[in-house]
This record gives sequence, structure tokens and C-alpha cells, in this order.
Amino acid sequence: MKKISLIMLMLFSLMLSSFSLQAAEIIKADVNGMVCAFCAQGIEKKLRKLPQTQDVYVDLKNHIVAIELKDQQTLSTESVKALIKDAGYDVTGVKVIKGDLQQFKPAAPL
Repeated sequence: MKKISLIMLMLFSLMLSSFSLQAAEIIKADVNGMVCAFCAQGIEKKLRKLPQTQDVYVDLKNHIVAIELKDQQTLSTESVKALIKDAGYDVTGVKVIKGDLQQFKPAAPL
């Protein structure tokens, strides 16, 4: 009985860890024209209003807007392009990747 309980516990733990290891869907847009924190704030605010959005990261230095989608949600790259262009910025590229927004954020100093 103890072996069965231990096996069940191990299987349950494995299942839980696989859920947490699934990469989120990220839409990464290369954007020209963002020059200040106000620009970043405007784009971020507009994208956070979307029901599909989990999180948003804007990198002014590298001209990147990254949108993390909620689980089981989709958002077309054309919609993202249109929203950013409507805000007054030029989108030079958009792609969908699997990952985490942390990959776009600078590493914290040690």
C-alpha cells in the first residue's frame, strides 16, 4: 500500500510540474518610434486592456513590445500590428513565440 501511495504521489507531482513548465505564447513586435516612458506606457495600457493579455513588457532600448497571452487565448499578429499602428508607432515585425516575458527583461544585477 505504501508503494502505491508513493507512486501515486510521484505521478501527481510530475503532472503538476508539467503544467507549470508549459511555455506561454508570446507575441513579440519590433516597434519604431518609441522614444520615452510615455510612449511605452501608452502602448502597454492599450494592450493590457485586451481580454487575451496576461502581461505586457515594453523595451524602449531595443524597440520591442512583448505580449504574454493567457492560457488557451489567441490574438492575431494583425490585431497587434493594428493596435500599435493606431497608437502612432511603426511596426517593423511581429512573430509568435513560446516562452516567458522574463527572456525579454534585463537580468537583475548580482
